[in-house]
Amino acid sequence: MLRLAVTAIVLFGAYFLLPFTKLQEPGAWVSLALGLLVLVITVAVQVRATLRADHPALRAAQALTTSVLLFMVLFATTHFLIGSSVAASYTQSMTRLDALYFVITVLATVGFGDIAPVSELARTLTMVQMIGGLVLLGLGAKALLGAAQLALKQRRVEDQERG
Repeated sequence: MLRLAVTAIVLFGAYFLLPFTKLQEPGAWVSLALGLLVLVITVAVQVRATLRADHPALRAAQALTTSVLLFMVLFATTHFLIGSSVAASYTQSMTRLDALYFVITVLATVGFGDIAPVSELARTLTMVQMIGGLVLLGLGAKALLGAAQLALKQRRVEDQERG
């Protein structure tokens, strides 16, 4: 739990405190692509750590939560940058908190409608986020929970062989 709390503090602290520069539209996409690559690498590292963990089920839950937090910060940053560089991209201008709120409402499939993408760029990013969220929660959870189950199964086999 402490590791998860520290991870959340670092990710959200960086999101709210780092000085973002306004990126042009291609720059935002490059940043998003690099961020998604970091996310994929993070999930792969988390699966490996889950296989080696003393408590694999707990480690899998922690890894999934960390991955979702990273996903949220990555997309909130991109939405914020796009909204900052092209003001008419969303139905209203967004602060960093507004961008994070938008990401959470999309991820949770609540979609209150108070903030909506208007430009093609913002709508495309939102669609990528929707699909990415489904993939992360579906495949990410399956990979991490599968790793936890495999680790637990291997431990039972080792325990039976010893005892």
